[in-house]
Amino acid sequence: MNRSPVERESFKGKKVTVMGLGLFGGGVGAVRYLASQGADVTVTDLKSAEELSASLKRIGKLPVKLKLGKHDKEDFVNVDMLVVSPAVPDDSKFLEIAFKNNIRIDSELSIFFRHCPAPIIGITGSNGKSTTTSLLGEMLKEAGIKTWVGGNIGVSLLENLDEIKPDDVVVLEISSFQLEYLARIKMSPHISIVTNIAPNHLDRHKTMENYIGTKKAIVHYQQEDDYAILNYDDPTLKKWEGESKGRHLWFSITKELEHGTFLKNNEIIINHNSTRTVIPCSTQINIKGTHNWQNIMAASYVATLMHANVESIKNAIIGFTGLEHRLEYVHTINQVQYYNDSKATTPEAAIAGIKAFDSPTVLIAGGYDKKVSLHQFAQECIRNTKCVILIGETANTIQKLIQDIKGEKTKPEVYMAASLDE
Repeated sequence: MNRSPVERESFKGKKVTVMGLGLFGGGVGAVRYLASQGADVTVTDLKSAEELSASLKRIGKLPVKLKLGKHDKEDFVNVDMLVVSPAVPDDSKFLEIAFKNNIRIDSELSIFFRHCPAPIIGITGSNGKSTTTSLLGEMLKEAGIKTWVGGNIGVSLLENLDEIKPDDVVVLEISSFQLEYLARIKMSPHISIVTNIAPNHLDRHKTMENYIGTKKAIVHYQQEDDYAILNYDDPTLKKWEGESKGRHLWFSITKELEHGTFLKNNEIIINHNSTRTVIPCSTQINIKGTHNWQNIMAASYVATLMHANVESIKNAIIGFTGLEHRLEYVHTINQVQYYNDSKATTPEAAIAGIKAFDSPTVLIAGGYDKKVSLHQFAQECIRNTKCVILIGETANTIQKLIQDIKGEKTKPEVYMAASLDE
């Protein structure tokens, strides 16, 4: 499906403040695009130039004003538009200032959605977003479809707008933070994938209800010719029937679906519009875990909707080695295999990683406190690890949970470390 022709908005001569350049370049794409369009751009960030050095290098010598280490009220009052990085908390007093002064508040992704001429496939979920996004991109490219992959996965496609054609396909990973702003312009992707829903970012969203409501934006504004690809095994997503005008399609690891996709005897079966498509999968795929089979099924379903052939989908699955820091094989030393799963930043993702191994593991875990329950994670540590080494803010909480649950059991042994290096 091609999108309707898009009339480009002119930013020439407009005064624009970009709030939040970001340590990882979250605002860089917006800055570069707006400057290239002739906007008068001011970049403001609470972090110092030294802290933002990597992002500043990507801006180079563009004619933009930098206000670093602080925010000035004038940059939120005397402007035509404020472009906000997803990392900026929505209770920022400077957002309030802009709102009270009737300043248009926008985001990099919202600008892209309004101007992109190609159909957009959006992927969200608490876990599995990046893997599904990357794998789907590989499937479509393998099938000879001109595909652009970006979004929360780390690549802004704003600068590529002039290169993207109506016959191309855009695949975007979209976070809950980005969906907050997408909801404001009342747009959803042509095809949306939601991998799963589990507690995440409650330090930002405050309640699970708020978090789920934010995620719904990816399907809420779909139209009759759009698709929502949802995880049948997720109890929250099962309730989303009717959340959009688009057609709801399902994938499942536990049930053979009459209409949808499922796994049987290492084959992905897709039942769609009275047609059965079978994708044979090698048992030697390069990414571990049941959760990754779910990601593979979701990507495969969408690839068939975009008319990718079975051989291309199969080749992409076999050739996909996974992403950095996601159950990434590192090395074998003295017959011990080391895996890096540091992108597993939710209890559910960490549990899925532990379950991917057939024998008890030694686990290094802990880190930033997102204010979510760690009880199930502690239970999984007791079931399937022989030793747990804890670091970071959550170390004491996890240690106490494991001790309380395991009682008199000797396993797992639990150790505390001051840092990952230790």
